[in-house]
Amino acid sequence: MRESTKPISALRQRLLDDMAMRKLSVQTQRAYVRAVKNFTRFLGRAPDTATAEDLRGYQLRLVKQGTSSTTLNATITALKFFFEVTLDRPEAMKKMHHVYQPRRLPEILSCDEITRLLRATDSLKYQAALGVAYGAGLRASEVVHLKVTDIDSERMVIRVEQGKGKRDR
Repeated sequence: MRESTKPISALRQRLLDDMAMRKLSVQTQRAYVRAVKNFTRFLGRAPDTATAEDLRGYQLRLVKQGTSSTTLNATITALKFFFEVTLDRPEAMKKMHHVYQPRRLPEILSCDEITRLLRATDSLKYQAALGVAYGAGLRASEVVHLKVTDIDSERMVIRVEQGKGKRDR
């Protein structure tokens, strides 16, 4: 996290300690602190004094503002961590519910579209990168970090180290 000269409240420090103990990533820690801070602004008082109805009202406000399902679910997860782990008050979250998000299948390109994609560049290097990315379903950052030793052509396997969420696959 970023160093600051501003004093940190005991409650915020406890939240930071709880996240550090569970080895949450820096990005996750920032998102959780931001979510608790936004809830505190909505509440107008210390977040540890919030009731289940306060949390329900906050979720309702976010929905009325048109907050995306992804952002809403991330906020609920952060508040759940704060109330259940940091404050040891799981009953406060009883009226908060994640929003259902239907899973969409990825769009499959036709052979002609794939050919046009690969021919969009004259560089053999970029054609190979695009081909591997599309064929193996890799993210751009995963392709960029590939090494020759990650490709096992005998077994037809590509090893991705430290991909999204710092996971190997």
